[in-house]
Amino acid sequence: MTAHAPLQHPARRTALQVGLALAGSLAQPWAGAQTEPRPARARKVEVLGHRGACALRPEHTLASYAQAIRDGADFVEPDLVCTKDGVLVARHENNLSETTDVVRHAAFASRRTRKTIDGNVEDGWFVEDFTLAELKRLRAIERIPQIRPGNTAYDGQFQVPTFEEIIEFVAAQSATVGRVIGLVPELKHSSYHAALGLALEDRFVHTVQAHHHTRTQPLIVQSFELANLKVLREKLGRREGLRLMQLVGAPNMPTADSVAAGKPQLFETVLTPQGLKALAGHVDVLAPPTRALIPWDAAQRQLPPTRLIADAHAAGLQVHTWTLRPENRFMAANFRSDAGENARHEAGAIAEARSFIAAGVDGFFADDPALARQAVG
Repeated sequence: MTAHAPLQHPARRTALQVGLALAGSLAQPWAGAQTEPRPARARKVEVLGHRGACALRPEHTLASYAQAIRDGADFVEPDLVCTKDGVLVARHENNLSETTDVVRHAAFASRRTRKTIDGNVEDGWFVEDFTLAELKRLRAIERIPQIRPGNTAYDGQFQVPTFEEIIEFVAAQSATVGRVIGLVPELKHSSYHAALGLALEDRFVHTVQAHHHTRTQPLIVQSFELANLKVLREKLGRREGLRLMQLVGAPNMPTADSVAAGKPQLFETVLTPQGLKALAGHVDVLAPPTRALIPWDAAQRQLPPTRLIADAHAAGLQVHTWTLRPENRFMAANFRSDAGENARHEAGAIAEARSFIAAGVDGFFADDPALARQAVG
């Protein structure tokens, strides 16, 4: 999550983009009174494989999920969008331009267009304009080859997987490695999809209920929108191992569903003690960006943790954060090496992860789950 490359949906900005917004928001609810880091306590801190293990394989491919599982992730994350014919597939955003080889397919040249998605104008090719059969003709590529050149060796090898394929793959891997592996799917652009007649929620619930693994094994469902998580709580109910996760953007950013409804609601209103208590009525986990929990000073060094973890815990919510990455450019200055901004720095990544464990998080998304697993110990 950095301003150097568009790694996230606009609502899920890079760490530097969100951090700049945080630094510029003097009234942010999480930056007031600060607390010293708490000593690490005996508890389970969950490792969530961010888009699989996207530091080592192109994101949202079965190879990326396999790497994450091999490296010790407790959960793997498929971000979900919808095809023209109503199939949920794994892409971080519905724009295919940066993560597939669609530009090389002359047959699809005429599909290039410009759209406004959650208030952002984008140019490219979009999942909802492709049937699943057409999408399967594409192959995944590395999103940020200038930062992760090693991943380009896998360009062109892997398809865009469906949600069902991922469920079956993770179930098989779980049986093979002999340990429980959960899924932490995110519903992307729910309001946008609904306006196209491709609402995600019912498709998601139908798919989850159709598979033994997602009916019985750990499942965390995440969204940046507010209303769809309430709907999913009603439709999925409550069972052991099922949690809903409220993702949080920059404090001055409105949620996409509130904008679509004509009543913009900023994230900062969610993060007050009252807002957190209201969330806890239907949500189990709060997921703010890393710098909402441990901000940076002007030199990009970590400051003491904010009160947000304590406030969320007091409301009865777990706290997971996004996203830990192993390259210098994504880390706080405390943990960087002098090998250059794009260099991997494993010791620094482990140390940074441990700073969040000490601050009290219950889990984190990590591009390199092996390093996160070492940090958890």
